[in-house]
Amino acid sequence: MKKAFKLDEIDCANCARELQDGLAKLDGVTSVSVNFMTQKLTLEADDAEFDEVLQRVVDYTADAEPDCEIIL
Repeated sequence: MKKAFKLDEIDCANCARELQDGLAKLDGVTSVSVNFMTQKLTLEADDAEFDEVLQRVVDYTADAEPDCEIIL
C-alpha cells in the first residue's frame, strides 16, 4: 500500500532529507519520500502491516523532528 500525508512544519530541505533517510531504515518501510517543497510524505509498506509501520513513522518523526507533524 502506498499513501501520501501532509507534513506540518518541516523546517528545511536538509531536515526533510535527514528525516527521509532515517525513515527508510525503519522495519517494514518499503519506500519513503519526504518532499520539503510540497510538505508531503509518501510512504509505501505491506498492506497487512501498514498501520503498524505508519505508527513507527509517526513516532520516529516526533523524535527526529519535534516541530514536524504528520497530518493523518
